Order: sequence, then C-alpha cells, then structure tokens
Amino acid sequence: MFKNKSILITGGTGSFGKQYVETILERFKPKKVIIYSRDELKQFEMQQKFNAPEMRYFIGDVRDAERLRQAMRGVDYVIHAAALKQVPAAEYNPMECVKTNIHGAQNVIKAAIENEVEKVIALSTDKAANPINLYGATKLVSDKLFVAANNITGGHMTRFSVVRYGNVVGSRGSVVPFFEKLIAEGAKEIPVTDPRMSRFWISLQDGVDFVLSNFERMHGGEVFVPKIPSMRITDLAEAIAPGMPIKVIGIRPGEKLHEIMVPADDSHLTLEFKNHYVIKPAISFTHPANYSTDATGKKGIPVEQGFEYNSGTNLDFLTVEQLREMNEQS
Repeated sequence: MFKNKSILITGGTGSFGKQYVETILERFKPKKVIIYSRDELKQFEMQQKFNAPEMRYFIGDVRDAERLRQAMRGVDYVIHAAALKQVPAAEYNPMECVKTNIHGAQNVIKAAIENEVEKVIALSTDKAANPINLYGATKLVSDKLFVAANNITGGHMTRFSVVRYGNVVGSRGSVVPFFEKLIAEGAKEIPVTDPRMSRFWISLQDGVDFVLSNFERMHGGEVFVPKIPSMRITDLAEAIAPGMPIKVIGIRPGEKLHEIMVPADDSHLTLEFKNHYVIKPAISFTHPANYSTDATGKKGIPVEQGFEYNSGTNLDFLTVEQLREMNEQS
C-alpha cells in the first residue's frame, strides 16, 4: 500500500524513524519519505546513511503549526513519532512536555486534515495507560486527541489511529545502552530500581512492522496494542552482565513496578485479535465502523470484563537467554 505514496514521519531521526526508513525503502517503492524533525545535526547524520532520491529532510518542530502544514502538502500517510519522552525531564519541565506532546499532537491533526492526508498513526507508550507521571499523562491526552480527531474531520478523508507498545530493545533512552555503558566503564554492580519490576519488551523491527500492518488494518479511532512478551529487570541484568551483583537503588519518581497497555477500565471497549488487541473509541459520531472486523477482514472477539494487559501478569515472559539474543540482534 506504500508504493508510489508519500509518507511523513515526525521525529523521524529517532530510533523508530531510522528503522522505519530502512524497512520501507527495502520493501516498498514510495514516492517520498519525509523526515520532519528539529535537530539539524541528527538529520545530517541520517542523510549520510539514507540518501535515496525518495528521501526528504525537513527542519521543523511539531509546535510549529504552519511548518507542519507546509511539510504535509501532498502527503498520503503520516506517522507521528515526535515526543518529549524522558520521565524526569518531563517532571522538571512540565510545560515544555505539554507543548510538544499535546499541542504538537493537535498541530499534527490540524495539518493532516487540511492537507487531506489519508491516514495518520500516532505512536503511544505503555506509560499512557493509567499514567502516574507527566510524560504518560501527556501521551494519554495525545492518544485521546488522535482518537477524537476522527469525529472532527467532517467531509475530509483523513483517518487517525494510535499504536501503543512497550519498551523497545536498545532504543535511545532504553535501559540496555545504560547497562552496557556501565559495564564498559568497569562497573562492579548493576543498579536495579526494584527486583520485582517487569516491562513489556519489543524489538525495534517488530515495532516498525506492527505500525506498518496497522495502516492496512485501521478504520480510524482504534488504539492498537501488540501481544508481546514481558521481561523481568533482574533477568535483563543477568542477560547483559552474567553473574554481576545487583544493587537495589529504589524505584524512581513517576515509575511503576509493572506497566499496563490495556487498562481494566477499557475492557468493555477491547477486542482480541490473533496477534494484538484493539481498544475501540468510546464515542464515534462521524465515521462509525464495525471494529470487530478490521479493514483486512480479520475478526476479533471481546475480552472478558475486567481484563487487563499488564506486564506483571502477562503469560509470556522472556528467558535470560532470549533476552540476550534480542539484545545481540538489536
């Protein structure tokens, strides 16, 4: 579906954007792939690797509505990956986080509708489900904005959906590079916030593939959640530094023991498909859809009332060896 199409990715110089560009150039023949981000150095560095004639690099911030409108002219699909993601930084700079993650989301929505973009997928995070920190709260608002955007398109063709998944192996800000840096510097112990802690775990390629597949599945208004394994932080430490002692340093402000991707309060809206869940919009005025059958014809079934998709109670946990293999491949 991406052949001869123009795709724009906000925050495109990040880990996701680089893997996405590599994937789409290998598998499809897009007309244009536009990287929209505010860091000229990262764009310059990315250009050294991805300099195909289809590539375009736009300097711009999602806070700049006019620049977004200009960048989206003639664009068919948008992936919104730009965000301020660091939990401590968001707590210390709350309004900056709001400006990027909430106001920026609204700017993306308006620019997409005005330019008749066909489909938009916004990337979310497990921290947006039952959030306890500002970053998660702003991403929950962003999710709600993109879902509700389908009700304000009027006669426009644009449809919006959200993809929510967990921690990405080896991505910028991941605990894996942090652990590896400590080991390289000669650390004698690995700091762990709490030995009970678990997280959802997904490879960067699997995350990219999930987003690509949901462009085909989406009606508009869904929050897509992949079925992925969990990992225990102690197992991750063992996979990276076998036999190294662990130092428990205590849970950080704004951090949970376990993450949730489908809250129990959304169970009445949640459908289970073979490899993922779909959270239906609570309100759908303008473009009602039969969400139990996706746009490719696959059917889902309602989950039980009270169902919660929690990293701590997940039935699928990665072993130390599996974690080691995933780290080596990332």
